[in-house]
Amino acid sequence: MTKIFGSPSTYVQGSGALFDSADALKKLGSKPVLMADATVYKIVGKDFLDYLKQQKFDVRKVTFKGEASEEEINRITEIGKDFGTDFIIGLGGGKTLDSAKAIADNLGLPVAILPSLASTDAPCSRLSVIYTPSGAFSKYRFYSKNPDLVLIDTQLVANAPVRLLASGIADALATNVEAQAVAKGDGQTMLGGKQTLVGNAIAEKCEETEFDYALQAIDAARVHAVTPALEKIIEANTLMSGVGFESGGLSGAHAIHNGLTALPDEALHEKTHGEKVAFGTLTQLFLEGRDTDEINEYLELYLALGLPTTFADLGIADVTDEALLTVGEVATADADTMSEMPFDVTPADVAAAMKGADAYSRSCQGLA
Repeated sequence: MTKIFGSPSTYVQGSGALFDSADALKKLGSKPVLMADATVYKIVGKDFLDYLKQQKFDVRKVTFKGEASEEEINRITEIGKDFGTDFIIGLGGGKTLDSAKAIADNLGLPVAILPSLASTDAPCSRLSVIYTPSGAFSKYRFYSKNPDLVLIDTQLVANAPVRLLASGIADALATNVEAQAVAKGDGQTMLGGKQTLVGNAIAEKCEETEFDYALQAIDAARVHAVTPALEKIIEANTLMSGVGFESGGLSGAHAIHNGLTALPDEALHEKTHGEKVAFGTLTQLFLEGRDTDEINEYLELYLALGLPTTFADLGIADVTDEALLTVGEVATADADTMSEMPFDVTPADVAAAMKGADAYSRSCQGLA
């Protein structure tokens, strides 16, 4: 099978980059739809809207309602058609950005992805995760190209809640774990081809960067300071993880995340994407039978970052074996990425690995 590598056409990162973006945006068009959710508009969106108008863009503001569902994507697509937009700007978090990509694809237009957080690896990819209106995983939607522009203002990220940066670190820490599983099985990446050497190397560099700088970056974000460590982690969370997961491939961790979205527990649904991926990664390590030292390396960093490593942390302390099998069934469904593991995985295997990860973490913390 052909090897494929994908990346955004242009990636820009720096402190103050959002309000120095006009030249980059003008390469895409002059009549954008700007979409962000109500919270992001309050934090930075209103000022950015004013900036776009000052820069002579004919801009239409749209408030994203919060879920990357077909219904919301179609609603904003119709607004874009009626306005006669010539490109889409997504400003905000992962679901806003995934929806912006889908809307641009519906309209056949360029898209500018402007993350307000470094909380997921969504921005750089040529896919979206589509959810039901209630927030359950529905499907992956794939596109023919990556975003035309990804631009991230590191001061904006530094001002955001630290929990969301930690979530991005968790998402990024899955990148190499999943990519190496794909490599072992000579599997298929999210681009529908085999891994390139550079895709695999980026996944490895992403993991190395996270272990070297994550704790420094978290401390800097607590005081809203853009330091070299924070810059490195923002790049790892956004560019390295985004390119690494796409060109390196997904396998177990994200499939388990998708399985967790099928449970009805309200406390679980309040967890971020990265928080659920953290537990998915820990579970994948147990599925693979990794040795204790390797597992401890991840577990210690997760605990230092305050990420979920037990059922109680996820808000499902009393989860039943039946519910865990449901997670396993969704995670091993034909449309998901568990099939890229280098060995066959059953729903029962997933349930057992989740129970093993929970028990080991509780034991290490003296909670057993």
